[in-house]
Amino acid sequence: MALNDRSQKILNEIISNRQITSGVIEKKYELSRRQLGYTIQKINEWLGSEDLPEIERTRQGHFIVEQSVFSKLSRQPADASVVTQEQGFLTEEQRSHYLLFMLLANKEELSLFHFQSELGYSKNTILNDLKRVQERLNEFNLDIYYSRREGYLLQGKELNIRKLLIHLVDLAKHSNQETMWLEDVANIDKDEIEDLQKRIEKVEQRLGIRFTDEKMLAMPYIFLLVLKRIASGSVLEPFPIEYEELSDTKEYQATEYIFQNMDNVPKQERLFITLHLLAANVHWSDLLTEDDSIPDLIPALSNMLRSFEKSACIYLQERELLLKKLVQHTKPAYYRIRYQLTEMETVQNPFSKEYRELHHLVKRSLGPLEELFGKEIPETEAIYLTMLIGSWMTRQGESIDKKIKAIVVCPQGVSVSRLMLKELKELFPEFIFLDSLSVRQFNSYELSYDLIFSQTSLATEKLLYVTKAFLSREEKYRLKQQVMQDIHGYKPTTINIDHLMDMISGYATVENENDLRKALHGYFFPTESNTYADEALQDSLSTFLTKGVMQQLDAVEDWDEALRQASKPLVDQGIVEPRYVDALVANKDRDPYIVIGPGLAIPHAAPEEGVIQTGMSLLQLKEPVHFTEEEQIHVIIVIAAKDKHQHIRALRQLIKLAGSTKDRRAFLQAPSIEKMANIIMAYSMDEE
Repeated sequence: MALNDRSQKILNEIISNRQITSGVIEKKYELSRRQLGYTIQKINEWLGSEDLPEIERTRQGHFIVEQSVFSKLSRQPADASVVTQEQGFLTEEQRSHYLLFMLLANKEELSLFHFQSELGYSKNTILNDLKRVQERLNEFNLDIYYSRREGYLLQGKELNIRKLLIHLVDLAKHSNQETMWLEDVANIDKDEIEDLQKRIEKVEQRLGIRFTDEKMLAMPYIFLLVLKRIASGSVLEPFPIEYEELSDTKEYQATEYIFQNMDNVPKQERLFITLHLLAANVHWSDLLTEDDSIPDLIPALSNMLRSFEKSACIYLQERELLLKKLVQHTKPAYYRIRYQLTEMETVQNPFSKEYRELHHLVKRSLGPLEELFGKEIPETEAIYLTMLIGSWMTRQGESIDKKIKAIVVCPQGVSVSRLMLKELKELFPEFIFLDSLSVRQFNSYELSYDLIFSQTSLATEKLLYVTKAFLSREEKYRLKQQVMQDIHGYKPTTINIDHLMDMISGYATVENENDLRKALHGYFFPTESNTYADEALQDSLSTFLTKGVMQQLDAVEDWDEALRQASKPLVDQGIVEPRYVDALVANKDRDPYIVIGPGLAIPHAAPEEGVIQTGMSLLQLKEPVHFTEEEQIHVIIVIAAKDKHQHIRALRQLIKLAGSTKDRRAFLQAPSIEKMANIIMAYSMDEE
C-alpha cells in the first residue's frame, strides 16, 4: 500500500518533532479530530506493511513512537548529507524522482536491492513506487525494462530520455535536497559544475544574451548528464534536426566552445545542445534586429499585436520595446514548439479573473504566429505570451477590465453568427466582443462579460439585448440608443457634435477638423452607408443561387446523402473540391446550429477545407430529411465561402427570407425551381 500526500506530511511532522501534539497538527492542517484519527490509522496500516510498530497517542495528545520507526524513516541514502534527520520520511514524488535519477545516471546494473539500499524502504513500497514512475514515463513515451542480466533500464528513444532528463533537472533546481541527490546519484563533481558555469557565462557574452537564473543553474547539470550518457554509449539516434538550420547560428558556435577539448561528441549531440541553447529562455538580449534564423518572425509578431489591439480595443505604447521582449520569448519558443520540447505539464488556471479574458483574446490573435510556425501554439507557450502582454498593459496603465465586454448568442450556425458579430462590432467599436456562441455554449460559458446580444431570450442576470442577425438602419439606431442609455446614462441624440469639437480642441491639436467631425458623427449616429460601405463589392443571393445549382428531389435516405447530393453542383462546377463535402458531413457534430429557420438549413465548412471560389447550391426535398430527431429539413443551401465578405450580402438576404413565415413556407413548398428562383430574386432586389 502507499500513503497519500496528507498522511506523508503528517508522518513527517511526527518524525521530525517528537514533542508535537494532535492539537498542533489539527490546527496546522485544518483537520478535525476525527480526520486526524483516520489519518493516523492509515499511517499505522502502512507502518505494519513495512514491519514497523504502530504510532500510539496519549490522552494529552502526544505521540509515542518507537526508536525503530525513527531509525528506519530517518535512514539516510548513500551520502549522509543528502537527507537530514529533520527531513525524515520521503514523499511518493520524492521517491519517484530519486528512482528516476538512478535510472538516468546508472553506472551499474540496477536491481530491487539497489533501490531498497539507497532509499531504505520495503520491497513492496519500491515496487509501488516503480509503478508510479512508469505512469510518469508514459508522458515521455518511455518504459522501465527489466531483465536478470541487465537489471532495470529505461527503454525508449534517447531523444525522449533527454527530454525527461531536462525536465527532471529543471524540477530538481527548485529543491536543494533533490539537487544533492542528483549530484550524489550521478557522481557529479563540484569542480565540473563550476567549469561548465564559467563556459556558459562566456557563451552569454558571445551570444549577447543573459539566460534566466533558473536556466543558468540547470544547464551545467544537463550538459554533464548528457556527456555521461554519451560516455556510457547512450547516444542520440539521428533525429529530424535540420543541420543547415542550426549550424550557421551563433548558438552552434557556442556549443563548439562548450565542447572544446572534449573528444567523441557526435554531430547530432552538438546539434542537440545547440537546440537546447536556442530553446532556453533568456532574461535579455542585444538590440532588436531581424533574425535570419527565423525569417518573418518580427512581422508575424507585429501582425499578432495588431490583431490583439483590435480585439481588446486598446493601443499598445512603445511597440518596439514590447516587440523586443516578445522576440526574446518567441525565438526560443519557436524551437521548443518545432522540436516538441515544450513542458509536458499544463498550467492549471494560472490567471486572475481579468487575465482569463486577456488570455482568451491573446489566443484568438495567434494566427500569424501559428502560420509562421506551421503548428498550433501550445497552451503553456500562449500563457507566457499573455503574461508578457498583460504586464506591458499594466505598465502603461491599460486594462481590459475597465472596458465593456460583450458576447453574442446566436443559434443559427457559424456564418450567421459571424454576420451578427460583424454588425455588432461595427455598431459598438468600443466594446470587446469575446465570442459568438450557441445557446448550449452560452450555458457553460466561463469568461466574465458585461452584456449579451442574443437572438433569443436567455436566463441571465446580465444586461440582455434581444436582437436580430440583420438589423435595419432604424433598428440599429434604436439599439445604439438603448445600450448607451443603459451603460453610460445618455442617448446619442443628446450629443452635440459642435460642443464635442470645442471640447477636443481645448485639449488637443486637431489637424483635420472636417474628417474628425465626420468620424464623430459616424460613431454616434451610425448610418447604413457607414456600416455597409463595401456593399457594392458583395454579391446578392440571386448571383449565387442560379437555376444551374438548384435541384429538386422526392427524398433521400439520410442527412449524409442529402449533403452529398446538395453539394454535387458545386463539385461538378469546380467551386469546391470533393473533400469539402466530406468536411460538411464531418461538421454535423461539430456545428449542429446550421438551421436558420424551420425546414431550412445552410451547411458550410471552413475555406481551407476545399473551397476554390465562393458559391452556393440548393436542394429541395418533397419528403423532409431528419437533421436531428426534432428537426426535419426541406431545403438545404450549401454555402462555400472563400473569404469572410463576398457572401455576406447574400446571406443577409437569405436570413431575411428565413425570417418571413409566409415566404419561407412558399419557398420550402415551391412546386418548381422557377418558383423558387422568383422568390430568391425578390429578396435579392429588396435591399432594405
